[in-house]
Amino acid sequence: MRPHYQNEVVLSRNRRQCNAIIDKNRMTDIRRKLYALVQKGESAEVEFKSARGGFPGSLWETYSAFANTNGGTIILGVQEKDGKFLFDGLSEETALKYKKNFWDNAHNRGKVSVCLPHEQDVEIKEIDGAYLLVCHIPRAEYNMRPVYLTTNPIGNTYRRNHEGDYLCTDAEVRRMFADAEHESHPQDAIIRKGFTLENAIDLPSLHQYRQLFTNLHPTHPWAKLTDDLQFMEKIGAYSHNIATGESGITRAGLLMFGQSDMITNPAGEPYYFVDYQERLYTDDAKVRWTDRIYPDGTWEANLFQFYIRVYNKLIQALPKPFKLVGDERQEETAAHDAVREALINCIVHQDLNATGNIVVRRTETELTFSNPGMMLVSKQQYFKGGRSICRNPTLQKMFMLLGKAEKAGSGVDKILAGWKELGWDEPKLTEEVQPDYVVLTLPIGKIPQENPIRKPHKKTPQENPIRKSDKKEQRILQIIDYCSEPRTSSEILAMLDLADKKNLMEVYITPMITEGLLSMTEPDNPTSRNQMYVATKAEKP
Repeated sequence: MRPHYQNEVVLSRNRRQCNAIIDKNRMTDIRRKLYALVQKGESAEVEFKSARGGFPGSLWETYSAFANTNGGTIILGVQEKDGKFLFDGLSEETALKYKKNFWDNAHNRGKVSVCLPHEQDVEIKEIDGAYLLVCHIPRAEYNMRPVYLTTNPIGNTYRRNHEGDYLCTDAEVRRMFADAEHESHPQDAIIRKGFTLENAIDLPSLHQYRQLFTNLHPTHPWAKLTDDLQFMEKIGAYSHNIATGESGITRAGLLMFGQSDMITNPAGEPYYFVDYQERLYTDDAKVRWTDRIYPDGTWEANLFQFYIRVYNKLIQALPKPFKLVGDERQEETAAHDAVREALINCIVHQDLNATGNIVVRRTETELTFSNPGMMLVSKQQYFKGGRSICRNPTLQKMFMLLGKAEKAGSGVDKILAGWKELGWDEPKLTEEVQPDYVVLTLPIGKIPQENPIRKPHKKTPQENPIRKSDKKEQRILQIIDYCSEPRTSSEILAMLDLADKKNLMEVYITPMITEGLLSMTEPDNPTSRNQMYVATKAEKP
C-alpha cells in the first residue's frame, strides 16, 4: 500500500496539472476572443488605440463616450495600418506603466468626473509576446450621467456613434442632467402656466377617461367626484406646488387630455407630434402608408386619444381570441397585453425634452415602437425586468389607474410572454443616437388558426346558406366582442368589412344602444367627432 504522504503528493501533483490545464484553456479562450476582436475591427463597443508613442490622451474621450452610451472595451497596443489592425508589441513593463497611468487618471476628478471600472475591468493580456492593456468601461447609471472630462461637462462630454466618439451638444448634456434628477423633478409634473381646464382641456377626452375609470372602479371615492378639476388633481393632471404656491395644469395633464392646438402652443409643447404609420399588403412604391393616424385636425390628438386609436389598430395584427372562460368568450390574450404594454411604454418613457416624436409602425412583418430619448437602464436590465425606472411617472400613473400599465418592471415580462405564447420571434430593442431614440420591435409571425373549418371540395345546392337573421346576429356578437374597449364607428365598420356607415348606424349601432348592448362614450354629444362605442352587455342578443 502506498504511504499516506505519497497519496498527498500525487493528489497535489494532479491538482497542479489540472489547474495548469484550466489556466491554459483560459488563456487560449482569452487569446481567441482578443484575436476575434482585432480581426473584426472597431465597432460601437470596441475601440483600439496605438500606444507606441505613449499613453494615448484620446482614451479619455472614448472612456466618456462608452460610459454615456452602452459601455465598451478599449484595447491599448493595437494599431491600424492599411485597414488592418496589428499588435504594437508593447513590453510588459510598458503595459504595467500604462495601467498605473489609467488608474491614476480614473481616480482624478480633474480628469474625469467619475471612476466607473472596477479592478477586474482593467487587465494586461499577453498574446504571442505582445502585451495589451484591456479596459472594460461599463455603461454609467442614469444618475451618474453625464460622465465628462475636466471639471466642466459643457464641451467635455462624449457619446458613441457607430465606430466613433462625438462631442455632445449642450442640449444633450442638459437632458442627461435632467434624467439624473428625474425622480425628484419628473419631466411630466411641471406646471404649465396659463393653461386651464376651460381653455386647454378637451372635456370629451377627460370625461371618456373618467367613464373608463368609473367602470373599472365603481366604488372608488374618486369616481364620485363631481368636479373635473378635483379629479384631475387626484390623478396628477392638475397640481398645486405648496412650496411656491403655484397651481395649474401639469405637463402630463396637457399631453393626456389637451386640445391639439393648445398642446402645441408655444407655451406648451410646440414640437409635439404623435404618428402611427401603417403599410400593409401593397407593392406600390408610391404608396408610403396604407393608413396613418397623426394630428391632421380631424381629432383631438392628445396622448389618450392616440393610445385608444393606435391600440385598436395594432391588435388587428393579432390572432382573434377563441378561448371560453365559463360561458363567456375571452376578449384578450397575453399578446394583447404585450401590445398594450409596448405602446404605453413608448408613451410614458419618452424624453419630453429630446428632439423627435413618438412613432408607431405596423407592417406585415413587425410592429415597431419608437420614442425619443436614451434608456434609463441598460438593455440587459430591461429584458431582465423587475426594475422600473419611468421618466414620466404621472403619465404612467394615469394609465395604471385604468389597469393599462405595470409599475414593478413586469411590463417587459408581459411583452416577452405574449410573444412567446404565439411562438413568434423574440422582441428586439435598439438604441439610436443623433437623434436619440429607443426602438422596440415585435416581429409578426404566422397567425395560428384554431379549429379551422374544412371547406367541401364542391358547393352543392343542398348546402344551407347562412340566413340573413343569423348573419346579423353574428355581426352583433362581433361588435360586442370588438367593443370591449371603446371603438369609433369607422373602426367597427373596418372590422366588419362593411362600406356603408349609415347602414351600420341604422341596422346595428343605434338598435344596440337602444337595447342596452352598447353605450356612447359621449352620450351628451351623440354627433361628437370623438364619439366612441363600448359594450355594456356581453351576452348573446
